[in-house]
Amino acid sequence: MTEFWLISAPGEKTCQQTWDKLLTATTRTNNLSTNNKFNIPDLKVTFSSSSSFLQSELRGSRAVMSFDAVHSVVKKVAQYMADVLEDSRDKVQENLLANGGGIDLVTYVTRFQWDMAKYPIKQSLKNISEIVSKQVSQIDNDLKARASAYNNLKGNLQNLERKNAGSLLTRSLADIVKKDDFVLDSEYLITMLVVVPKTNYSDWQRTYETLSEMVVPRSTNLLFEDQESGLFTVTLFRKAIDDFRLKARENKFTVRDFQYNEEEMKADKEEMTRLSTDKKKQFGPLVRWLKVNFSEAFIAWIHIKALRVFVESVLRYGLPVNFQAMLLQPNKKNMKKLREVLNDLYKHLDSSAAAIIDQSAMDIPGLNLSQQEYYPYVYYKIDCNLLDFK
Repeated sequence: MTEFWLISAPGEKTCQQTWDKLLTATTRTNNLSTNNKFNIPDLKVTFSSSSSFLQSELRGSRAVMSFDAVHSVVKKVAQYMADVLEDSRDKVQENLLANGGGIDLVTYVTRFQWDMAKYPIKQSLKNISEIVSKQVSQIDNDLKARASAYNNLKGNLQNLERKNAGSLLTRSLADIVKKDDFVLDSEYLITMLVVVPKTNYSDWQRTYETLSEMVVPRSTNLLFEDQESGLFTVTLFRKAIDDFRLKARENKFTVRDFQYNEEEMKADKEEMTRLSTDKKKQFGPLVRWLKVNFSEAFIAWIHIKALRVFVESVLRYGLPVNFQAMLLQPNKKNMKKLREVLNDLYKHLDSSAAAIIDQSAMDIPGLNLSQQEYYPYVYYKIDCNLLDFK
């Protein structure tokens, strides 16, 4: 599983005892989860960092990005990586790494170490959260600009490719027809292109000369076929165009609106070559940017989780700071049992949380208690599955 439960509980005589109790309850006697200590440094808590101050400065500050906002940016970068690589989940996941692109996400989370250089612990809690907010907002803005430019280029190229790969009724004919296929620069004659279903080939050969007056005998040639139809030429006098088009439609033959223009067809080919070249030039730098900034956003997200665990632990357990943060990777088959064991282990910390948990099992219209994730212990979920593959 790529889901983790980041929890904290107050230190007893020592934080090691808190850790040992968790291991005994979840691992030594049951195979409920794989556990790691989650190392949060001694962040700066001043005298003014009272409960009301922490709530107003951290929970309510407009400068602090919410979990959902940071997580949203992480997911957007990951998903855009998948869109750009146009590859399988496994191939994309190989590029979604942390710590400068060298560590997989699970390893980074389970061995988390606070980055002192990016987020100096001598700064106030509010300042650290603002550093994260500013950093992730910049990544989000840069992603929007880069994605817009690349998507426009990719979209224009795809439109041209569709024109060259669609049905004979709509596709570009630049790579199919040649100058020699047409009667050009004639005052009286014109060569037209007709799409004929394969099932109607014999009807075409039998009737095209008599569909209207002034059709040149034996003037048809098959230029190209796809799975459903063939593209035929036919030469006739210009004054018969409208009548021929009408009679062709009555017989399930479709006249393409097409005028041979060598310069226009050359320009279309050059445009496709240019767009294809530009896409290849932008692809490498864009993927590198996505790898670097996914790592940055993911690391920022985990630091925000750590910061919030610290703040919530101080708010719940009080000062001086004395708690143990722990990272649990639940055994998927035993998640319900793990939750029950944790509630039994920590229910003494908050009786109101235990009441909420009991009520959440009941269907009480309008209260939506089952959607609340509040427990006697501090709890946040970390889900490293960041891709939405259909």
